[in-house]
Amino acid sequence: MTNEYRKTPEAISALTDLQYQVTQRDGTEPPFRNAHWNNHDPGIYVDVVSGEPLFSSTDKFDSGTGWPSFTRPIDPEAVTTKTDWKMILPRTEVRSAIADSHLGHVFRDGPRDAGGLRYCMNSAALRFVPASDLQAQGYGAYRRLFENTQKENAS
Repeated sequence: MTNEYRKTPEAISALTDLQYQVTQRDGTEPPFRNAHWNNHDPGIYVDVVSGEPLFSSTDKFDSGTGWPSFTRPIDPEAVTTKTDWKMILPRTEVRSAIADSHLGHVFRDGPRDAGGLRYCMNSAALRFVPASDLQAQGYGAYRRLFENTQKENAS
């Protein structure tokens, strides 16, 4: 796998209807009925369109909302934000930097000890790469995020 992350017509055509609705039409999937809200396995979450690394399970927490929630992105430059006025009050929309995929929203009600932010993401916008598969899938540079976890589990 290459580290060249980009949005291609082939990637768009490979999306499921729900993935397309969420990433390309700014949709939202149902809470508690999505792939990653209750995933507790170590690994990273990448943009389903471009493969760009976005979030790590080391920054994931149970927000009780029914969507995967993170305290921060892997790299602040991996996401962009903009004001979303679709609800009565403005929200901050989160998009992937490279493919411009709609991911979800960020709120200021996350864990205070981790910065206070809650990146509430749609599972349909993310592909999970287990820590044990990072090297094989071309994300070996991110193994360092899990080295302490793997040592602790071995003892």
